[in-house]
Amino acid sequence: MSFTFVKHLPIPKEIKEAYPLSEKARVIKEEKDKELANIFRGKDDRFVLIIGPCSADNEAALLDYVSRLKDVQAKVKDKIFIVPRVYTNKPRTTGKGYKGMLHQPDPEKGPDLMAGLIAIRKMHMHVIEQTGFITADEMLYPSNHWYMSDIVSYNAVGARSVENQEHRLVASGVEGPCGMKNPTSGDFNVMLNSIEAAQAEQEFIYRGWEVKTKGNPLTHAILRGGNNKHGNNIPNYHYEDLMRLCDMYAKRDLENPACIVDCNHSNSGKQYRQQVRIAREILNSRKYSTDIHKIVKGLMIESYLVPGNQHIGDGIYGKSITDACLGWDESEQLIYEIAEAL
Repeated sequence: MSFTFVKHLPIPKEIKEAYPLSEKARVIKEEKDKELANIFRGKDDRFVLIIGPCSADNEAALLDYVSRLKDVQAKVKDKIFIVPRVYTNKPRTTGKGYKGMLHQPDPEKGPDLMAGLIAIRKMHMHVIEQTGFITADEMLYPSNHWYMSDIVSYNAVGARSVENQEHRLVASGVEGPCGMKNPTSGDFNVMLNSIEAAQAEQEFIYRGWEVKTKGNPLTHAILRGGNNKHGNNIPNYHYEDLMRLCDMYAKRDLENPACIVDCNHSNSGKQYRQQVRIAREILNSRKYSTDIHKIVKGLMIESYLVPGNQHIGDGIYGKSITDACLGWDESEQLIYEIAEAL
């Protein structure tokens, strides 16, 4: 074997005990979690907006961004339920490069997973305590989920992970909404198979234990576009795509049929400014079809303080070091536009 065992890390219980969720944060999270669950169950007709940077690389900049979101949320609270993206794991197509704050709490230094575990836990807690928001993150590494299971309210399984059996099984035990993205191929059946697996009761090995889950009825679809065999982007946010998903959902015995549409990634061809146009089109589609209106619960948008992206080390505060994002001004305007359209 070529493994080098570098350092034995604390188990999740030890990390949770050392860095516990405060009583204030716990109360906020409990209340907001119920509200978010009711949206996915169809008991609350507010629109979900999962918005924030591609990857949360700097706590100060993230808290600055989320504090601005708080002021906007207060103005649109009757129509939109905002969940900030606090994405601390960054999947890499080639497996190389910056993998997120979990691995590198300082992007300009080498990996330090112990420091990363502490940093991401504190950052999520600070968002909840200081702004009253609950948070979203990507469940990139299922075995790591238990370190954050008491803090993260919305989990997403990415396009490269959704076909993986362990992701599906762990998602069946996740509390709260868990979005399953369509794979990079764009195949809806693969995504729906993942949802079906995650909604079912499961029994499997997890972190050295035999575990059982009850299934997660709030597991749902995330449409993020795909790529054909030539590597060309194939968007799937158009009216016909949304109707197709409605039809495919109707043929399956799944609870709480729901969809979040990711306005970036292969839907935009990573042309981040296109997110505004894409959001408008989806809102129009919801107006034309009651089925689409019922199933499309919200949008996912990549947004930060400064538009675009930069290389690690460029030092521009609040600008993404991974995928390019909308800047604050256009993001704020888009949120108000969405609220008006609803």
